[in-house]
Amino acid sequence: MRILLSWLRDFVDVNVSPDELAEALTTHGFEVSAVDPVSTLVAGGQPDAVLDLEITTNRPDCLNVLGIAREVSTIYGSELRDSVIKVSEELVKNAGDDTSGLAVSIESQDLCRRYTGAIVDVTVGPSPSWLAARLSAAGVRPVNNIVDITNYVMIEMGHPMHAFDLKSIKDGIIKVRLVKNDEVIRTLDGQERRLSPDILVIADSTRPHAIAGIMGGADSEVSSSSRSVVLESAYFQPASIRRTSKRLSLSTEASYRFERGSDIEAPVAAMRRALTLFHETRAGQLRGSVVDNYPQPHSSKEPIVLRHTRISQILGVTISSTFVEATLKRLDFTLEPASVNQKVDDSVEAAQVGPTWHVVAPTRRVDVSQEIDLIEEVARHYGYDRLSSTFPPVIQAPAQLSSWHKQQRLLRQVLSAGGCSEAMTYSFTDRAAGIPFVDNKNDLVDIANPLSEKYTILRPSLIPGLLDALIHNRRRERRDIRLFEIGKRFRQSTGETAGVAIIITGAGTVNHWSTQDRFVDLFDIKGIVERLCDALGVAPRFKSIDNSILVPGRAAQVSVLSPGTTTPVSLGLLGQLTPSLAATRGLPESVEEIYVAELDLRVITSVAIDRGQLQAASVPRHPSVIRDLAVIVADSLPAATVRETIDSAAPETLVNIREFDRYRGKGFPDGCVSLGLRLTFRAADRTLTDEEVQSAIDNVITALKKHHDATLR
Repeated sequence: MRILLSWLRDFVDVNVSPDELAEALTTHGFEVSAVDPVSTLVAGGQPDAVLDLEITTNRPDCLNVLGIAREVSTIYGSELRDSVIKVSEELVKNAGDDTSGLAVSIESQDLCRRYTGAIVDVTVGPSPSWLAARLSAAGVRPVNNIVDITNYVMIEMGHPMHAFDLKSIKDGIIKVRLVKNDEVIRTLDGQERRLSPDILVIADSTRPHAIAGIMGGADSEVSSSSRSVVLESAYFQPASIRRTSKRLSLSTEASYRFERGSDIEAPVAAMRRALTLFHETRAGQLRGSVVDNYPQPHSSKEPIVLRHTRISQILGVTISSTFVEATLKRLDFTLEPASVNQKVDDSVEAAQVGPTWHVVAPTRRVDVSQEIDLIEEVARHYGYDRLSSTFPPVIQAPAQLSSWHKQQRLLRQVLSAGGCSEAMTYSFTDRAAGIPFVDNKNDLVDIANPLSEKYTILRPSLIPGLLDALIHNRRRERRDIRLFEIGKRFRQSTGETAGVAIIITGAGTVNHWSTQDRFVDLFDIKGIVERLCDALGVAPRFKSIDNSILVPGRAAQVSVLSPGTTTPVSLGLLGQLTPSLAATRGLPESVEEIYVAELDLRVITSVAIDRGQLQAASVPRHPSVIRDLAVIVADSLPAATVRETIDSAAPETLVNIREFDRYRGKGFPDGCVSLGLRLTFRAADRTLTDEEVQSAIDNVITALKKHHDATLR
């Protein structure tokens, strides 16, 4: 927002240079991005300038000259002067008691809580040079004296106004209502807009003449032929204005202020100021009285209890009660001392509390509703730079991490140690990216108000985001990529679930002159998943599956046995991503193979063993016995199934099973392979005899032959 310094001086004395004032405003929460000198000198020879301020969205009360003047008055302790208003408040009448001849009806009182109107007989022409110059300095283009006065009041007092040509208002009736029957309006920008039923409009007895709080209609625009106008000054519900503005992609100076929250007590004051300017500039004369339709007058805000000791606790310094009172009063807050004997906190005695006030915020301060907001006001004007930069001492132990946070921390440690980098992607994606990851496209969760076509659904899987991140890095000449993400997935069938996903491509080992290069394969991603499951206290099982996003023969379901049962529970999947899927996201099919995995953390949590309860075992005192077996089995038989058969047939002295060879070719039947297995036996209390080990081997061979038709080589 741009403010002319000489305009600001109408309300408060500023005896510092423009740059010093800009620095003071910035340190008090109103960043001044630029100070543009102007050539004119105001009374007293003081230099003039335009301050370009960045007003935060929670301070609509400062989107005007008077609001900034109030802050300057508080900063320097100067007197604040109000806008010049020469129109008597007695001319403002309630609806039905006025003599204006204007009928105002509010049909949607929840969206428009107050509407003030007046008829002014006008002489349309150019604005006085001083008024036009001030508007131009504020970035507003002068139009004519009628429109310029409404804009002037908006910039000065922060309350938008509008003027309608009276001859366009049928029967002198103003109705504030919702749209009926798909009405169409041609707005001041020349665009014809079809309006939806939830949009608030300002209409006469037959048709709409303005989109409430946003823009007027071209058919009732004030022109050189206008002789009488209807002035509007109203209060509109912020959410309604914001919704309409976004739906129509139409943002104006008025909507910018209304959607952030205006002052419900400002419409009459703004109207009286505008009528004063009409009189002073000889632009027009009020006809009759001002009509103020205010169906449910605003009740006083509930007082906020402000404790002096609480200010010290929050800010870490003791600020005098005199400063607190003076600052808040200058900012137009009403303070009343609380009873000396009043107990404001059940845990604190009155003698320990110190000064306490009941504070009522002005209606323009929509950002103040609780004690911490008042403390922020005190801190701003005390000076953030004067607050201690050291942390207060910790007087209690930090809260324990939840199991969810502990699990996340462990996941990050394990995956980072495995050479993966953490990625953080958006929780929403486009429909085309999500469809391959669900069995039914109706399982996708649509976003009601997407930012763009790229973000129309909530992600059903973490893999699409990781794939896009991989492609982003690959296009920037990153060849070896290992990424993981911990986050939430969303589906209609399962709701919101937590998961962890991994994606890898490129080299499987560190490049070195002494070894051959190797690209990642299925066993790299499987090894990462196994290490992850081990850290989480889960014993994973892998089973070959067919999945549309994974290459056949290189896809597996990850499962685990549910505690106390033999029923496997699915944890997720892993495998090679189909090249065509990556190609649809913009990755050339010539790129190295991509492997992915995704696990459901909710399921893992329900079946995991608490590793904190594990106990260490002593180092074995007795030697182990190792026997190697080579058996011929069907090449379609998973090695995990062979291990399970061996484990079930062998005694407890079998402590380890490991495959060391797999061979197929000459001398073996078609569809068969030779599987080399190394079995390790050990007893904790003795050295095993050859007879015990051989008996165990015989049982294993018998079980393999019985269950898998295996043949010993």
